[in-house]
Amino acid sequence: MSPSKRIRGINWMISTQLHGDQSDRISDGSHTFGDLYIHRAVLFAALLKAYPDKSWRSKVQSDGHGFPGYFLCGIQTPEGQYTYHYQLFQWDLFDGVRELPESPAYDGHKPEDVTRLLSLSKEGDANE
Repeated sequence: MSPSKRIRGINWMISTQLHGDQSDRISDGSHTFGDLYIHRAVLFAALLKAYPDKSWRSKVQSDGHGFPGYFLCGIQTPEGQYTYHYQLFQWDLFDGVRELPESPAYDGHKPEDVTRLLSLSKEGDANE
């Protein structure tokens, strides 16, 4: 079986066997997806707090809509913005990050644009 066919089979098994959010039950042997999601949230919160003049959070998107139960937070880098949606129960994790009535307009970034975050270090120390 080719790797891509094997991966499609695994994804199909996951989608048919798990109902609702059961990310804490899927593991690579070291971490569950739930572990990795909370790690990402903590690391992104720390980054946003290190660059308060470039960071924001909002419960409303620039088009006036939101996702029930979620908020959006992001940072403006020299290469463009980068954002994540988080569940509202994680709002307090981002305490101290500037709250906006609505988010800046989406610039079209995609998951693979996460490397934009590295461009922040090109501007110098976060505390300057």
